[in-house]
Parts: sequence; structure tokens; C-alpha cells
Amino acid sequence: MWEAYGLDNEDILWAGIPFLGGIGGRQEAPCGVISASAMSLGLRHRCSLTDKDQAKMARVTIRDNSNELIKDFTDNFGSIICNDLIGLDMSDPDQYREFQESGIWKEKCCRFIEFAIEKLYEFEEKGESHPFPIL
Repeated sequence: MWEAYGLDNEDILWAGIPFLGGIGGRQEAPCGVISASAMSLGLRHRCSLTDKDQAKMARVTIRDNSNELIKDFTDNFGSIICNDLIGLDMSDPDQYREFQESGIWKEKCCRFIEFAIEKLYEFEEKGESHPFPIL
């Protein structure tokens, strides 16, 4: 989504690394795609904080879209918690190794990523995107 939002900056990709495998990589934490998508929505709808009304509208849009994303993700996959989604305890080194070696990430995680990207594009198509120009 970074290209779609005009955010051609590798720093953003690096900032998302802690989200891989849930925040911190081996924790009972939200799926990284949920965290990254929420961050993307914030970046997408960013605006100058000097215009209080515009900033308030942007915050409402970000929260509403994030809420819908999480609800729909949970409805489709049963949880937003990484360990629940993949069925492994990422804090256990043996199970983490199994995750890496088994290809579960290809089978499951790619579906989660596709879902989130489609949802972000859906927000744009439905006109639920920020009514102001991207800064």
C-alpha cells in the first residue's frame, strides 16, 4: 500500500519489521498485517495538525476504518492474534522453527496480507478515504 498512498520510503518498510509474527515476532500479539494496516491508515489520512477540524475528521476516518478492518478480519479468520491465526506458539523456539520451515506463513499469512490489502483498497473505492489531499 505504500506505493498506492504515495509513500515511497523504505523507512516505512523498516518500521514495520517488528510486526512480523505479531509485534515483537514471538508474542501473543496482533497479527503484523493488522498493525501495519492500521499504521497505513494513519499515514494515508495524515494532515496538518494546525487545522483542528481537518485533523479531527482524519482521526475519525482512521479509527472508523481501523475498526472495520479489525471486525472484518476477525469475522473472516476468527482472531487478530498471531498465535491463534497460525496455530503455533511463537514464543516456543521449536514451534517458531516449525513456522519458518513448514511454509505455514505462505499458506496462511499470505491470505491475511491479501485480505488487508483488499480491505484498504475497498476503503479507497468506497470513498471512505480521507477527503483531503495527501500531504
